[in-house]
Amino acid sequence: MANWIIDTSHSQITFTVRHMVFAKVRGEFKKWTAELALGDDLTTSQVKVEIDASSIDTAEEKRDGHLRSADFFDVESHPKLSFVSKRVEKTGSGLRLVGDLTIRGTTQEIALEVEETGRGKDPWGQDRVGFAGKTTIDRTQFGLKWNAALEAGGVLVSEKVDIGIEVQAVHKVEQATAA
Repeated sequence: MANWIIDTSHSQITFTVRHMVFAKVRGEFKKWTAELALGDDLTTSQVKVEIDASSIDTAEEKRDGHLRSADFFDVESHPKLSFVSKRVEKTGSGLRLVGDLTIRGTTQEIALEVEETGRGKDPWGQDRVGFAGKTTIDRTQFGLKWNAALEAGGVLVSEKVDIGIEVQAVHKVEQATAA
C-alpha cells in the first residue's frame, strides 16, 4: 500500500442542489484534507477525508452564512464533515467507493462512483494520479432539514444534493532516516 498526498490546488469537493425546483446552486468546500493509501489492486485502497464545514463557498456570502448556521451545517457545534472508506468495489470500467459520511454528527453509509482519470510523472519527476467521483445524498438524513414551502408547490431547497470530487494526488516518497 502506497501513501499519496492530495494536491488540493488541483482538487475540489463540489456540490449542486436544486433551488426553487428549477434552478441549481453550486458550491464547494475550500478547506479539506485527505489521506489516500492506494494498493496495486485499487480494491484494497483506503481513503479518509476531513472537511472544514465553515469553508463552504457558494459565491454568495449571505447564503454561505445561512448554510453555516444551525439551520444547516451548524458549524459551531459540528465544525468538521468526514468520510472514511470501508471498501472499494470494481464496477465495469470504474470503482465504487463505499464508506461512512458524517455530517452534523450523523453518519450514513454512502457510495461514490469513481473513475481513475489518469496517471503520470509531473515535470519534477513525481508520480501523480487523478480520480473523479460522484454521488447523490439526501441532506435530511444528516439533519439538514431546513426548508420553505413555495406558493406554486415544491420547496425552496431540494433534499437531494449531488456531490462531485476531482482529486489529483502525488505519491508520497518515504524519506530514509539516518542511523
